[in-house]
Amino acid sequence: MGKKIYVTNPFLPPLEEFLPSLEKIWESRVLTNGGPFHQELEAKLCEYLGVEHISLFTNGTIALVTALQALRISGEVITTPYSFVATSHSLIWNSIKPVFVDIDPQTFNLDPKLIESAITPSTTAIMPVHCYGIPCDVQAIKKIADNYNLKVIYDTAHAFGVKHEGHSLLNYGDLSVLSFHATKVFNTFEGGAIICPDAATKKRIDNLKNFGFVDETTVVAPGINGKMSEINAALGLLQLKYVDVAIEKRSDIAASYRDAFSKVKGVIVPPASKATRHNHSYFPILIDETYGMSRDELYDLLRTYDVFARRYFYPLISEFPMYRALASSKPSNIPVAHQVASRVLCLPIYPDLSKEDQDRVISIISGKK
Repeated sequence: MGKKIYVTNPFLPPLEEFLPSLEKIWESRVLTNGGPFHQELEAKLCEYLGVEHISLFTNGTIALVTALQALRISGEVITTPYSFVATSHSLIWNSIKPVFVDIDPQTFNLDPKLIESAITPSTTAIMPVHCYGIPCDVQAIKKIADNYNLKVIYDTAHAFGVKHEGHSLLNYGDLSVLSFHATKVFNTFEGGAIICPDAATKKRIDNLKNFGFVDETTVVAPGINGKMSEINAALGLLQLKYVDVAIEKRSDIAASYRDAFSKVKGVIVPPASKATRHNHSYFPILIDETYGMSRDELYDLLRTYDVFARRYFYPLISEFPMYRALASSKPSNIPVAHQVASRVLCLPIYPDLSKEDQDRVISIISGKK
């Protein structure tokens, strides 16, 4: 037994580095509404991420809801059942019908080969997810979207800083939406952002996240309060100083896991693409029938050693009551997603995970404990 080990632990920079920012906020009395820390974080994130325009939000879910409104999406949207519920909840909040399509067994992302058969006259967009930060087949999705005149909104909650073939994943699609939740590679405690292709789109999104105001007396749209506070932005600026070191530490942990589990029968580690600069936001493994116990039995065993792995994503979104009645939620429509959800286990991976604690995780799964 040892200390409790969770899948993620938020990376916190030294408190003494954060205090001067708090003092500036207190002295200025500017707490929100696009203050100086907010503006500086937007500029520095654009530079770091290689994007032209970004709009900060109070969290990723409100950013998803607003992204759909900004593009005036309606009707049906094709998406994945293998994600966090915020993905599809954002559709429901906009009175949009989610249409689930099965996933690729290697990437856990929407299978492009199945998207076209799900398109109907009511389809207006595709909302893929770069699951665990693994890139979707962005070129195939773009081709389908162009052929059918559909918008593409990427849920990039897991993909901060990920590059594929030298290009930022955030520049694909009509909009990309980030989460800066405390469990993410880069966090502002709570926060999110929309990557915008041009200044006009950013302006519309900035209006929508501020109740639809364009000036003191003019409201042009039924917006929402989605603004990021100065305190969250100040934390983000400090986090940005450490994010490359954090990703490097995550990479080392992932490499150790890969090496260890390559020798364990029944433990499948998804392949890593050499064309991708991963951020190692999660470390999923699949437990197959040759392992010697079920995924859930291993999950329970880990907990007895105070290792709190996560069955992420289980259950599927399509299994929850508000989605179960959809035709696209039938298990026969999404068999790969069901299979992966029944076998997946995300292991602890975060910058402060010690070698001793990682070795403990490896020993349990390898049957040495």
